[in-house]
Amino acid sequence: MTESTVPPNVMQELASLDTPTVCNALELVVPERRGEGYTVRPLFCLRPEMEPIVGFARTATVSAIKPSDLSAAEAKILNDQYYEYMGTGPAPLINVIEDIDGEYVGYGAWWGEVNTSIHHGLGSLGVITNGSIRDLPDSSPGFQLLAGSVSPSHAYIHVVEFNLDVTVMGMQVKHNDLIHADQHGAVVIPIEVAGKVKAAAEKIAAQEAIIISAAREPGFDINRLRQAWKGDKEIH
Repeated sequence: MTESTVPPNVMQELASLDTPTVCNALELVVPERRGEGYTVRPLFCLRPEMEPIVGFARTATVSAIKPSDLSAAEAKILNDQYYEYMGTGPAPLINVIEDIDGEYVGYGAWWGEVNTSIHHGLGSLGVITNGSIRDLPDSSPGFQLLAGSVSPSHAYIHVVEFNLDVTVMGMQVKHNDLIHADQHGAVVIPIEVAGKVKAAAEKIAAQEAIIISAAREPGFDINRLRQAWKGDKEIH
């Protein structure tokens, strides 16, 4: 299975799950991935009420602490190439943008009313960035934003590179990686196991339901827990 052959029903299955549930399922189907492949630092979520987004990564790096070293003509060409890249490939897309300003990360926002509208129009469902965002009330409706911070200015924000490996809040992402995200954060789903996630999630949910049901009954105590748990259920 590749990014161009993930069946629509699998994408729909993934979108029906929240991101923690997807992480749980991945622990079952790719246990070697348990400690990596997801965001490990808090992100500000603009629209926590939105359904999860699932799409293929379009990656870039940005910087805002000083102007670009490119000439105006060179910067225009780079921006044109960047937007062409961001709108090319199997839909849906998710933008994964690494701010490379180090201790000044988030100094200026790439994401506001204009860029959310452009990227949304080009087929993106949302952005995941360690950088900042702004124009919160005016961002494109239905476009999800998960960001490291909120900032009032764009400063000298500019694209540095695109279509490269990036790291955002501890999550390493390559071009065309399959991304799942919601208010909790984001995770990379190995495409080869995408079709196994729903069934694994249902298996775990059934196991956990036994524990949860028992815990919410009157008279619950350690003995009832032991009976429900039976020593072979993992509690999350």
